[in-house]
Amino acid sequence: MSLATTERAALSDTLAELGPDRPTLCEGWDTRDLLAHLLVRERQPWAAGGIVVPVLAPLTERGMAGYSDTPWEDMVAELRGGAPPWSPYRIGRLDEVANGAEFFVHHEDARRGAPGWEPRPADPERDAQLWTLVTKMGRLLLRRSPVGVVVRRPEGASQVIRTGPGLVTLVGDPGELVLHLFGRDEARVEIEGLPTDVAEYEGVSRGL
Repeated sequence: MSLATTERAALSDTLAELGPDRPTLCEGWDTRDLLAHLLVRERQPWAAGGIVVPVLAPLTERGMAGYSDTPWEDMVAELRGGAPPWSPYRIGRLDEVANGAEFFVHHEDARRGAPGWEPRPADPERDAQLWTLVTKMGRLLLRRSPVGVVVRRPEGASQVIRTGPGLVTLVGDPGELVLHLFGRDEARVEIEGLPTDVAEYEGVSRGL
């Protein structure tokens, strides 16, 4: 089963449990804002452009504001039910490619928004898909790094992500590496390397 499918279900369960007013790792957003973002992205493609194009942000914000009075249970049900027929995310391959990382990262944004979080237990199938995500998207997500980067799982599997002067090695479980690459600081990743290389790496932004 695809990461997008399993994480949609898991994220829906978590949001239903947390409710609409919990903090998230997305600055300024509570769980209602986070879910509204996901619904606009998937169900209102004409209003979602502001997610990636700043000049269109007001359009996206209006779309999100439209959910301010929607019952929480209805919002969660919409996410759980999947993309509507008119959404490009209804296409299976696009859903798999675009929503796997989106749902996983935002699921953890919701889970880790308050102190006391712990990573979810390891899942071999999920971790395999997340490791593929790291190795395929890593170069894009770390394109600003001034030093070379290797990613390594605790059990030893590794991949060169970026070459360059100097070198850092990011060590962590696949899900933690995904979160780190997408710019989240609430991730259990160790950064190994010479102090000067580590400092240069830590000084740049990560993610899309």
